[in-house]
Amino acid sequence: MVDDNLHDLELALEALHDVPTPARVVTALGGSEALAYLNTHTQGDQRPSLVLLDLKMPQLDGLEVLDAIRSTATLHDIPVVILTTSRDEADIRACYKRGANGYVVKPLEFASFATTLRATMTFWLGLNQTPGMVKAQLV
Repeated sequence: MVDDNLHDLELALEALHDVPTPARVVTALGGSEALAYLNTHTQGDQRPSLVLLDLKMPQLDGLEVLDAIRSTATLHDIPVVILTTSRDEADIRACYKRGANGYVVKPLEFASFATTLRATMTFWLGLNQTPGMVKAQLV
């Protein structure tokens, strides 16, 4: 999970605290920290199953991080879901055009945010099928 706001990251971790998930949640405070983490965790169980990415960040914004992920051979196929407060149509179009797998608007109220985050995690880490999952089921 990538966000430039430490408070938002803490709220997200609180929202996911009681949710049973097969994944470990790792946070990155901003785009540079996210790319540093992603570029050093590309193999096996260290490789992220999903990136939740804030859009509006200083230094490296979400679109720049998304571009870097999509242009890196070891990262390009990781699902990236934009998790942001922006409802701007131009932002939504830009994210999908650059390869985002999803776009979720963060609700301002904590209970709604928690519900939205849990639903997002449930879909991407529980319901969504990836090629590796299908192969593993066939073996």
